[in-house]
Amino acid sequence: MFLTSKTLTADYVARGWWDGSTVDALFQQTAKAGGSALALVDPPNRAALDGQTPQRLDWNTVRDRVERTAAAFLAFGLVKDDVVAVQMPNVVDAVIIFLACSRLGLIITPIVMQYREHELDYIFDRTEPRAFITTASFAGHDHAAQAQALAEKSPKLLVIIAGQDSLDGDLTTVAPYIAAHPTEAGEVLTICWTSGTESRPKGVPRDHNHWLLNGRVVAESTGMLPGETLLNPFPLVNIGSIGGLVLPWLLLQGRLILHHPFDLGVFLQQIAVEQVTYTIVPPAVLTALLLQPGLIGERTLATLRAVGSGSAPLSPWLIETWAARHAIQVCNIFGSNEGASLFSSHVDVPDTTQRARYFPRWGAEGSNWPGMTPSVMQTRIVDLETGLTITEPCLPGELRIAGPNVFSGYWRGTGSNADAFDEQGAYRTGDLFEIAGEGDLGRFYRFVGRSKEIIVRGGVNLSPAEIDDLLVGHPMLMEAATVGIPDDRLGERVAVAVVPRPGETPTLADISAWMESRHVAMFKRPERLVMVEKLPRNAMNKVVRSDLRNIVMAALGGE
Repeated sequence: MFLTSKTLTADYVARGWWDGSTVDALFQQTAKAGGSALALVDPPNRAALDGQTPQRLDWNTVRDRVERTAAAFLAFGLVKDDVVAVQMPNVVDAVIIFLACSRLGLIITPIVMQYREHELDYIFDRTEPRAFITTASFAGHDHAAQAQALAEKSPKLLVIIAGQDSLDGDLTTVAPYIAAHPTEAGEVLTICWTSGTESRPKGVPRDHNHWLLNGRVVAESTGMLPGETLLNPFPLVNIGSIGGLVLPWLLLQGRLILHHPFDLGVFLQQIAVEQVTYTIVPPAVLTALLLQPGLIGERTLATLRAVGSGSAPLSPWLIETWAARHAIQVCNIFGSNEGASLFSSHVDVPDTTQRARYFPRWGAEGSNWPGMTPSVMQTRIVDLETGLTITEPCLPGELRIAGPNVFSGYWRGTGSNADAFDEQGAYRTGDLFEIAGEGDLGRFYRFVGRSKEIIVRGGVNLSPAEIDDLLVGHPMLMEAATVGIPDDRLGERVAVAVVPRPGETPTLADISAWMESRHVAMFKRPERLVMVEKLPRNAMNKVVRSDLRNIVMAALGGE
């Protein structure tokens, strides 16, 4: 199934941005070269997740398993362009299913484990999957029963329970089928789902070309090396996992270590035992490890040289301390399933303060950066009121991105494509950035916040992300996030929800004193404080500010 126009595809191929290859072609090449080398490793606690014994697979075995799984799919009657919904934990089977789908030209729509019938009904209604692959149970939930309930609503839906139904088909059937039904690079491989922080999730289709380029961009931008040992703590449901780790794993012929659900003790153990060199860690976890250094063993991080982090602002303190204390570089990553991708890493931005605060203005007029990545995207920021491109520093505008890394449009009415793209064909990210400053800073963007998250206090726009950033490192806090609450006089006031460190009871005065010590303007300082056990986050670990606002308002009695 093709969704990117032939004209656009031809243009991107001519420019060398797309090479006409498929994910399966890359996998077959990498697996053949890898041979008996270790390739794919289960979480060590897998038995507690789904009752299966943890597996350690070399490239030959992965290749064989992918072929047998593809053969099983053919035996089930699945054919090219069928949509296959997959709700699997982050185990080797999930990777094998993904690769088997890519081999046959199936379209995989991966679903987070937390989704239940309400969300699945919505996704199934819009994708009409031919098959649903899931595990029998996970985290105390009966996924097999859930799948059968869904099948009763859709009699044509084929339910496959991994670990119970055989995925070991006749190997002789695969090659003839592929020869008769070849998959082209421009065909859709995945339909991932937005995290749904503002409304119902939207389906984001991406083809083989998108994924291969995405892997190259990540590998280059984060400074990954051949043979990298990658620890993946996220299920294969979004661009961060598939494009950020699985595709680089294939491109670099490395090792992919899987982890699920996030357990800090297990995570640190895997880094040490598997000699991990690169992983992705949420900012809150990076901060907690610095605040509680006793959690880290003497040699735990000996091989780890870099981590990617994002989904929330980073602070200079965090990046500087990881580099000084552990010689580990933190890469600041901003991205979305739609293909928005900005990286501020030690490769291009060695200065730790700049790396925490800013992103290179890749593909922006007048901003030149070396490497392949800046050449494949065009970026600009646009004034939301006038629609004009902003060229002056310190003026917030919406980030617009275009290029071969950006998707072609939402899947079948799950989002308004007319609203998603502007008159120049650029994707409207909904994220506010500004040119960071004059001189050298003019080469950077600074993240301001989501356009719908901005706090308008007395006519002044405040970024909750910036205020969150200012609170990182407060000795009494594990984490904190800010929202605007209604105010009759000022329109909105700043409220902060904090998760205290054990034994601490922070007050608003403590927060104000911290902000004052950092010389923060008075109007940016929180005026209301609510203590919570944890911040509401979606499946992608982003703070859901709409939910947080409701929690804060309820705690404050609706004021």
